[in-house]
Amino acid sequence: MKNKIIFVLSLLFGLMFLNAGLNKFFNYMPAPDDLPESMLKVVEAFNTIGWLMPLVGIFEIIGGILFIIPKTRALGAIIIFPIMVGILLINTVNMPSGLPLAAVLFVINLWVIYEYREQYSLLIKDKI
Repeated sequence: MKNKIIFVLSLLFGLMFLNAGLNKFFNYMPAPDDLPESMLKVVEAFNTIGWLMPLVGIFEIIGGILFIIPKTRALGAIIIFPIMVGILLINTVNMPSGLPLAAVLFVINLWVIYEYREQYSLLIKDKI
């Protein structure tokens, strides 16, 4: 049962990040009209750095695809983790109304990292 829950959550999580990454290239989802002024300034600042949003979009696409596939889910979770921290911080500071969704996504990411912790142990195991 736990594996089915993780699969469904991972599929939805991965598709959300795949969608967000593709949107950074094709801009098919319009920004909400009720964004706070501070959030508009953040988005404008990010857009002035021409390479930043495409770079984040590439990692969201790669991480989202890897997150969906069970064999590569551990790698996808690590790739998406810094992006998730940024999303959580931006929502905490500039748009608290988005914080509940950001927190749920962050918890899903942490849960997957925890479930795949043995795969990460090889990276930090003392080789001496």
